[in-house]
Amino acid sequence: MGCSGCRIRFNFGKALSKASLLLTMLLISTYFIYCLTALSDSIPRALFAQRALDYGILEDRRRVLDELRPSPRLLLAGAPASPPPGGAQDSGIPVSNTFGTKKFPQAIIIGVKKGGTRALLEFLRIHPDVRAVGAEPHFFDRFYEKGLDWYRELMPRTLEGQITMEKTPSYFVTKEAPGRVCAMNCQTKLIVVVRDPVTRALSDYTQTLSKNPGLPSFQSLALKNASSGLIDTAWNAVRIGLYAKHLENWLRHFPLSHFLFVSGERLVSDPAGEMGRVQDFLGLKRVISDKHFYFNQTKGFPCLKKPEGSSRPRCLGKSKGRPHPHIPPEVLQRLREFYRPFNHHFYQMSGRDFGWD
Repeated sequence: MGCSGCRIRFNFGKALSKASLLLTMLLISTYFIYCLTALSDSIPRALFAQRALDYGILEDRRRVLDELRPSPRLLLAGAPASPPPGGAQDSGIPVSNTFGTKKFPQAIIIGVKKGGTRALLEFLRIHPDVRAVGAEPHFFDRFYEKGLDWYRELMPRTLEGQITMEKTPSYFVTKEAPGRVCAMNCQTKLIVVVRDPVTRALSDYTQTLSKNPGLPSFQSLALKNASSGLIDTAWNAVRIGLYAKHLENWLRHFPLSHFLFVSGERLVSDPAGEMGRVQDFLGLKRVISDKHFYFNQTKGFPCLKKPEGSSRPRCLGKSKGRPHPHIPPEVLQRLREFYRPFNHHFYQMSGRDFGWD
C-alpha cells in the first residue's frame, strides 16, 4: 500500500510537470504569434502605403499626358465652349499653366455666313498645329463689353508652335468688328470664305425657313415690290452678299496682305487644293491633302475619311446641304444683275476672280 501510494504521487507529479510544460509552450507560442501579427501589421502597411503612392504618381503622369494630348478634332456636333460666368477678371483662373497657354487667336475666320466657314474650320482641325474654338464666340459683335480677358478664357490651350483660331461669320458684316479686332492685335490673320452671293442668299433663306416655316417667300423678301424689280438691300440675306462694301470697312484697319479669300465653291469641288492655300497663308506645313477627303454624293459635299478620334468617316451635320426651295428664274436673274457690279469690284479688291457671273 505504501509503495502503491508513492507511485500514485510520482505519476501525479509527472503529469503535473507535463501539464506545466505544455502550458508554458502554449504561452510561448501565443506570444510568438502575437509578435508576428504585430510585425505584419506594421511593415506591410508601409509597403502598401508606398505602393499606393506609386499608383498615385502613375495616375498623375497619366493625367499630365491627357492634358498634353490635343483634344479630338472634327467634333462636328461637339459641345460649344461655355463662356466663364464672371469673366477672367473675377474668376481667378490663371491664363496659363505647364500644359499650355491660352492665347488670343492669331487667325480668325471672319465670314461669311453660309459661305463654308464651318467646313473650313473642321477641315483645319485635322492639322495638328491648329487648335480652334468649336462654337462661335461672337465676341467682337455681341459680347465685346465682357472684355478681352473673358475672350481669351474661351480659347483652347496651345503648345509651342500651335495656332489658336476661332470663327464667327457675322464679324465680316459688323461695322465695329474691324476696329475691335485691330485693338486686340492688328497683326491678326483674317480668312473670308465667300460664295456666289445669289446661292448664298438662297442657302441663308433655306436655313431660316427650316426654323420658321411661316417665313414669307424668298421673292417677297428679296424684292421691294414685284412690279419694279428693285432689290431690297435692307434684307440681311441680300446685304451680306455685298462683299466689296464689307471689305472696304475692314481695309480701313488691316492691309490686304492680312486677308485670305477662300472660295466656298472650291471647298466643295477641290477641298485639298483650297486647303493648301489656307495652310500656306497660316504658315503651316501642308498636312491636309486629298487623302483626307471623299465626296458624298447624297449630301453633295466632301466628307472627311477618318476624323481624328473616330474610326468612321464623318460629314458635316444635317444642317449642311439642305435642298433649296424653287425660286422663279426671273427673280434669280434679277439678283444676278444686281450683284454683278459688286462682284467685279470685289474681284478687283481681293485680287481673285471667283467666276460668279
